[in-house]
Amino acid sequence: MNSVIGRLARHGVSLLGSAELSVPGRKSGRMQRIPVNPHTYQGSQYLVSARGHSQWVRNMRVAGAGELRVGRKIRAFTATEIPDSEKLPILRAYLERWGWEVNQYFQGVTAKSSDEEIIAAAPDHPVFLIRTDS
Repeated sequence: MNSVIGRLARHGVSLLGSAELSVPGRKSGRMQRIPVNPHTYQGSQYLVSARGHSQWVRNMRVAGAGELRVGRKIRAFTATEIPDSEKLPILRAYLERWGWEVNQYFQGVTAKSSDEEIIAAAPDHPVFLIRTDS
């Protein structure tokens, strides 16, 4: 499914706001591509890793930047990882918006879970604040 969503984004079709993330590989330097759901919360945009400490997360930690693509529109950005102590409202809003797609990766934690449950899940789901260069 990821390859289909990524291919659609590359060709200008965004499913509910999805985009294709490109981030340089931390070892190879080659751009790695993966579909993501950029999430806007209180006027800022975030990338949340529903699948945990995945390869794109590890690459982002090293690169500190990447690109989001939908068709010909490419937005370069810088990324800052959010500490676990600040993730609660972002993760709750993310789960409200994208829970239907990502709940399986949150092991029973949903937007309706208690603050304590979401805080307990926070270390397993990296969150990056992204700022576009333009």
